[in-house]
Amino acid sequence: MKQMNYIMRRSFLSIALLLGAGIMTSNYWDALAPKPKSKFAGVQIGAITYSFRSMPHDIDQLLQFCIDANVSALELMGDPAETYAGKPASPVRMGPPPAGGQRPQMTDEQRAQIAEYNKKVAEWRATVSMDKFVEIRKKFNKAGITIYAFKPNAFGPNNTDAEVEYGMRAAKALGATSVTLEMPTDSKQTQRLGDLGAKNKVYVGYHAHTQATDVLWDEALRQSPYNSINLDAGHYIAAGGKNTKETLLAFIEAKHDRITSMHVKDRTTPEHGAGNLEWGKGDTPLKEMLQLMKTKKYKFPATVELEYTVPEGSNAVKEVAKCVEYAKKLLIE
Repeated sequence: MKQMNYIMRRSFLSIALLLGAGIMTSNYWDALAPKPKSKFAGVQIGAITYSFRSMPHDIDQLLQFCIDANVSALELMGDPAETYAGKPASPVRMGPPPAGGQRPQMTDEQRAQIAEYNKKVAEWRATVSMDKFVEIRKKFNKAGITIYAFKPNAFGPNNTDAEVEYGMRAAKALGATSVTLEMPTDSKQTQRLGDLGAKNKVYVGYHAHTQATDVLWDEALRQSPYNSINLDAGHYIAAGGKNTKETLLAFIEAKHDRITSMHVKDRTTPEHGAGNLEWGKGDTPLKEMLQLMKTKKYKFPATVELEYTVPEGSNAVKEVAKCVEYAKKLLIE
């Protein structure tokens, strides 16, 4: 009996040691796995996951895209995260628009289906657990990637307050400090979102296209300290008129404490066609902007938004990686 007890104790200890070694080995290899690093000279270069729209993906594929593109910080679009969390699938699949064209108009039947679907989504958002969003944060954090902004389609005038607050709670679960959306045309909406942002302690970053001016955000900023600017430097330049390189840099310096994130792309002025070009070929003052952020130690991230045409033989991941590397060179030279 003593011999049997001895053998059993030895067997238990051996199994425990093997299990422990396995855990240590797993942690060891995780530590050795390459992690992206896109913070250079104190400036956080990030990317909006819209940049990868040409490459269909789920949340795990998206994670790998970020690793491959050396992106360590994200503005996360809503669909991959919400799908992972169990959002109902849309009954209408429109697909991307044809090259150079518009999507076909929806039929009356499709409109009715979408209206019913939106009700289901609102109900889902009002009751869904945040557990899956926490899982996403942990997945990305383990890989060395933080999520600083979340952009679900949940902040429009037709979305309920419950949906808006869901989006903000999901952002916090993801580790983000802000949500982003296109600039509303009604100041009542920016007041509503600013109030809900204050309630949930989440910043609301408003994004503009070529309607951007130096005063576009002023009313929203006055309405709430949680209303903020999701500046797009490329669109600002493409707007032309009073918008110049000099005014852009002055705007960043004047409003830096209300900017929660800045999209970076290289667009040309209207005189040069207002094109969207590979970095270094347009009129956006990329070097001056990034050097300003470096010198002034601004904390908001500079977000790669890939909108130029992906060259033949390349893909979105490779092009985002090129943008990150370009930004690195401008910051450390």
